[in-house]
Amino acid sequence: MKLVNYKQIGEGSDVILIHGLFGSSDNLNMVAKSLSDKYKVTSIDVRNHGNSFHENNMDYGVLAQDLINLLDHLNIEKTDLLGHSMGGKIAIQTALSSPHRIKKLIVADISPVKYPPHHIRIIEGLKAIDLNLVNSRKDADEQLAAYVDNASVRQFLLRNLSKYEGKYRFKCNLTYIDACYAQIMQGYCGDNKFEGATLFIKGGDSDYIKPSHRPIISKILPNSKARIIQGAGHWLHAEKTVAFNKVVTNFLAQ
Repeated sequence: MKLVNYKQIGEGSDVILIHGLFGSSDNLNMVAKSLSDKYKVTSIDVRNHGNSFHENNMDYGVLAQDLINLLDHLNIEKTDLLGHSMGGKIAIQTALSSPHRIKKLIVADISPVKYPPHHIRIIEGLKAIDLNLVNSRKDADEQLAAYVDNASVRQFLLRNLSKYEGKYRFKCNLTYIDACYAQIMQGYCGDNKFEGATLFIKGGDSDYIKPSHRPIISKILPNSKARIIQGAGHWLHAEKTVAFNKVVTNFLAQ
């Protein structure tokens, strides 16, 4: 059995953090540090991301099982769970398929619905980077700029670059992420319910969570509520870290 890569800080009851597409466990560092005063925080690298193993399957049932395998390995019977974006979908799937393993569920700026493809240009741009011509992140950024206008998004994406034996390479598996992209965009279509306390945190400037999503959310997560962080977009935990951490801490303490 393969285990996803993880890191832990803090002591106390367990909280698991799951990053989004093209991210890694480092993305939620500021959340982990904030929680580590009262909790044992485990941040994971989703398969095909960070330092985790690579496999050509990113069905949410499989991704949820990766998390359950890690909980078993760490002897964690029950945990609070927080996921951002794709990580939020993984968190929802885990709570629905293994509700007895999850205490509270926090979902950051994503809904359990099918989304239209909107990362195609990003994937094309990352795959188009000629790593033989990359001697610095600046070199990669200049190549990626032809595909991705936003400099902060490029900076986030290029955190996937690492140097190995003097050459840059991607830690994430672009080939598998591209092949599995349709799976990643899928929504939940089962009949399971998670009755535990659930909090959706929405960026006020983001359109990932819409009023039209309420029926499916209410159906499968009947004990859910939402908070909006004004002035934040999709990367709300990075843009409004203090506000995000306060909302998370208050919800877990209730």
